[in-house]
Amino acid sequence: MARRTGRGQEAHPAAPGGAPLQRHPGRGAGLIMAIDILAAGCISPIGFTLAETAAAARARMARLREIAWLDRRFEPYIVGRVDDEGLPPLSTQLELLNLQSREARMLRLAHAALAETLEALPDSSGPIPLLLGLPEHHTTLPIAPSSFLTRLVIQTGAPLDAGRSVAVARGRAAGLMALRQALLRVTSGESDYILVGGVDSLVDLYVLGTLDRAQRIRNAGNNDAFSPAEGAAFLLLGRSGPGATPLARLTGCGTGMEPGHLYADAPYLGDGLAAAIGSLLEATPPATPIACTYASFNGERYWAREFGVARLRNSHHFAEPMAMEHPAECCGDLGAAHGPLLAALAAHALAGRYRPGPCLVYASSDRGDRAAALLTPA
Repeated sequence: MARRTGRGQEAHPAAPGGAPLQRHPGRGAGLIMAIDILAAGCISPIGFTLAETAAAARARMARLREIAWLDRRFEPYIVGRVDDEGLPPLSTQLELLNLQSREARMLRLAHAALAETLEALPDSSGPIPLLLGLPEHHTTLPIAPSSFLTRLVIQTGAPLDAGRSVAVARGRAAGLMALRQALLRVTSGESDYILVGGVDSLVDLYVLGTLDRAQRIRNAGNNDAFSPAEGAAFLLLGRSGPGATPLARLTGCGTGMEPGHLYADAPYLGDGLAAAIGSLLEATPPATPIACTYASFNGERYWAREFGVARLRNSHHFAEPMAMEHPAECCGDLGAAHGPLLAALAAHALAGRYRPGPCLVYASSDRGDRAAALLTPA
């Protein structure tokens, strides 16, 4: 059953990319197309770059630590926090706006990861659209998506096409949901290149307090919980040119909605993720069984159950044995950055040939969104 909170489902805005997302409980939507993951970048508690983060996750090096803030038991929170030395300073122009600390932190996180990703963008490409996932758990003042995009351009100086960029507050699944729109835009010829990413910081006193009251934060007395963290991750997608070697190939995406999500009163059956993965595999059957899965498991037992349902219903598509990767055990839960981080890590692993393909990547948001993607070696 879903956790009871006394609150019903919240309405969501349009899907990342601007297209309305039709919601049919237990029914997924798959997309048949393929584009290249040309580059990726990230920053996390276990690495300032994708290579560092991938190496630490591969070695199972956890980096979770106590901070000065105390929980309701007057014990220090244990979180995944990025060292300040890895972050660029906040733009002087933005300092004058007196932004809330969480938004300022997220802008700096996004700056670091975006700069790494854009190193591979050709100089002649022109402004590029960005589809960005933002937090679904808000502090006292929710971050305005359009304002965040505007401020991100100021902070980074990146060649972003603001008019064709979209940001939505949909949590872990948002970035993988945006991959669906990225596929449509590139294959239709609307964009030669497109960025997909996510940024979040759950290391905010108000957010931590809210999660702590719901008994969701891991501590000495609570193992059915997770470690809040922060980070950012981005993917550069498009068609690879002559002589270029992409990290991996994105061959399909699927989305779904879980009626029995964490904040709903409906029974939790695991239908949302099963539908997302099922629609993906029906539309894009892998040539060989899925050999590795990158999952958004964060330590809460709730999430393990739904993947069990999804795998059972699609068992013929999975190899035996199958490698399972869930880097939250090392870096904590990165919120809206988690889905793009998983895709970046999977692409890096396929490019480095230290994980077998094809790779399934999936992420689940607290309020019902489910998204999955299939990656193959380039």
